[in-house]
Amino acid sequence: MRAIATVLAILLCSLALNAQAETRVTYKSAKSTSSYYQMAVQVAEAVKARSKGQLILTVEESQGSVQNVKEARKRGGAYVFTTPPSLVGKAMEGVKPFEGETGYDGIRSLFVIPSLTMHFVVRADAGINGFDDLAGKDFIIGKGSFGARKAASTFAAFGLDGKVQLVDVELNAAVPALKNGKVDGFATAGSYPAPNVVEAAAGTDIALLSMSDEQVALAQGERLVIPAGTYPGVDTDVTTISLPVGAYTTAEMDEETAYRLTLDFWQSKSDMGASNPWWNGVEPAMLTTLAAPLHPGAIRAYETLGVAIPESLR
Repeated sequence: MRAIATVLAILLCSLALNAQAETRVTYKSAKSTSSYYQMAVQVAEAVKARSKGQLILTVEESQGSVQNVKEARKRGGAYVFTTPPSLVGKAMEGVKPFEGETGYDGIRSLFVIPSLTMHFVVRADAGINGFDDLAGKDFIIGKGSFGARKAASTFAAFGLDGKVQLVDVELNAAVPALKNGKVDGFATAGSYPAPNVVEAAAGTDIALLSMSDEQVALAQGERLVIPAGTYPGVDTDVTTISLPVGAYTTAEMDEETAYRLTLDFWQSKSDMGASNPWWNGVEPAMLTTLAAPLHPGAIRAYETLGVAIPESLR
């Protein structure tokens, strides 16, 4: 009996130690049908593997980036969320859609994830070589999304407001409509390679419209280059605009968790990029896009990695 009791005691101690070693964090992402939800799952799997199961990210679906930010005030230290830095800046300033709200000063940055990249996709046989050629063409931008709003504002900035024939359908109808010749092109926002653009390029010759530096300035976005060969048949670099996206937490997260999460993310990025190419566009230089100070644990991780930290983020 004494031997059995000893074995049970050892097992209980072992279980207690394992429970202490395991840290669980909620990772608030996006709609389950989006590429950003897929990215969240990839990050969770990579971090779990890198930490040997000691750091567990539970991916939680979200209805949008604004919701992610708003929940930061009440979710505690075991909360990570993704959002464009512009929304973090608005929350900390207390402007729309966060007017009259407080409690966002504790938001802290961790790392960057793939940007929302604008793609202006056209059929290669549509005679469209630049944005000016879109006048009179049938084009889909979708409804209500960041991509739809940005496409509309870009057309207005380029003097094309009212000149492009916008087809009033949801974006999920764009690829079959392009393939069937019912429209000349569509706009979409997604990390490259964007799944719907890959689908459009399968069996259909497509082109991506590229912006000049002057057009990038007019469109008011971050300049981004989609490398040649990202999509079949697109053999030259394409300059476009993007909306940076970052992973954030709050000052309530303990330093060790923030350190391990940030370190594990960057040390797993190459492996993630080998099977999911959208990670290959993420670089430490993109830290400058983040809109909140880095968490002290994240600062320690970047120092460990030898990454230069922008003074604005300390």
